[in-house]
Amino acid sequence: MLTRFRNLALLLGAFVVFAGLASAQTSGVEGIVKGADGQPVKGAVVKFDRTDIKGHYEVKTDKKGHYGHYGLPLGTYDITVEIDGKMADKLNKVRTQLGDPITENFDLKASQQQSQELAHAAATGTLSKDQERSMSAEQKAAFEKQNKEREATIAKNKALGDAYNAGKAAMDAKNYDDAIANFEKAIAVDANQAVIYSQLASAYEANAAAKPAEAQAMRDKEFEAWKKAVELAPTEAAYYNNYALALGKAKQIPEMQANIEKAAQIDPSNAGKYYYNLGAVLMNSGQNDPACAAFKKAIDTDANYADAQYQYGVCMVSKASIGKDGKVVPPPGTIEAFQKYLQLKPDGVNAEAAKAMLASMTGAVSTKYVNPNAKPTSK
Repeated sequence: MLTRFRNLALLLGAFVVFAGLASAQTSGVEGIVKGADGQPVKGAVVKFDRTDIKGHYEVKTDKKGHYGHYGLPLGTYDITVEIDGKMADKLNKVRTQLGDPITENFDLKASQQQSQELAHAAATGTLSKDQERSMSAEQKAAFEKQNKEREATIAKNKALGDAYNAGKAAMDAKNYDDAIANFEKAIAVDANQAVIYSQLASAYEANAAAKPAEAQAMRDKEFEAWKKAVELAPTEAAYYNNYALALGKAKQIPEMQANIEKAAQIDPSNAGKYYYNLGAVLMNSGQNDPACAAFKKAIDTDANYADAQYQYGVCMVSKASIGKDGKVVPPPGTIEAFQKYLQLKPDGVNAEAAKAMLASMTGAVSTKYVNPNAKPTSK
């Protein structure tokens, strides 16, 4: 929207009111509409919206860009120019007069330049002398108010940035108490930044590990921070995933599963990673059956997720039985999971372990033994 500030030196026509008799008093407005290229605009729609009482009128420009409405009721109007259905320029509070029509030209090229100059003035808080002269007292007051708000915003952003950066620096230096204090300070400046709550949660997590005696209290505050982060950024899957991992460490498994599911719904492209993380926590806490289900979800979501294939195979081995011939009888899908892992990562860190597991199930000879029961880590 391009809005111009103008001095409106309009002559107010005198009129006489006769008792018991109301006479219609009309006025007129005309002018030229020029486009951003400086040429007259044909077919532009000029709209007159009366602001003192309800009233709406429209005219179109001719081939010379001229418009004119000569039967407007005397009053105050907002005049809008539309080109191709889009507002191109606007004048507010134009007061019409009796007698000759007033002239209001629209020069979009000049308006754009003036708009850019005003935007620069708003950004710097400094008006040129010409801009000051062109403004009414109300417009100057509005500009000064905007300038004060701008200065307040700059000060707020500086305080926010300083506190946040100090918190990050303290985290890097492993000064977790200082990190927490600075992130809390940043939140006091602006309590609607999800990323700050995310960093605060991480600081509490680190402090819980560093201070075992205070771990429970730190974890409670960590969970509060994660809850606030996902509340403020409900479409940020990473926050749900990280919150879920924190819950998993505290063995709050149902809550962890709920947040993993939420992350997978929001970010299907990384759902395999989220389900893998769930499976890792479940397996490491001795919950084998739910872990198998989580790893299965991971590979169903992403069949090329090699680590999930391997961990699913390991998980399913625990369900194997011994046949009458003394051979291992793995559940369906177990061998295929190890084979898929080797196809995807023939030189992966779990490649030898996968070969060993396949050998134990198929009778092939393994040349190297690697512990297949090593605990998986979250991604």
